Amino acid sequence: QVQLVESGGGLVQPGESLRLSCAASEITFNLYIMGWYRQAPGKQRELVATINNAGGTNIAASVKDRFTISRDNAKNTVHLQMNSLKSEDTAVYYCDADSVSSGVDSWGQGTQGTVSS
Repeated sequence: QVQLVESGGGLVQPGESLRLSCAASEITFNLYIMGWYRQAPGKQRELVATINNAGGTNIAASVKDRFTISRDNAKNTVHLQMNSLKSEDTAVYYCDADSVSSGVDSWGQGTQGTVSS
């Protein structure tokens, strides 16, 4: 069973940065599209960014100029670098592993990111 563990969340002020990490285990990492989603209070979960094995990325328009997704296939990790954070970025951030072969998604427990002055 795929296991995903997120880390790196916290409380920051507007304009600051956070770097989220997701460590995957029990997985053939290069057979998965990895992604980050977020869910703000009272809102639906939304896509933030995904990255395939070749490094191709898909980043939500709302964060495209501020967020970067990367992956390390040797270490089974995926990162989300979030810069110039805004209060509207406050959410629980979830790591997702999407199996290329089966289309089944696996999710982490989430990490809270809060942007507040």
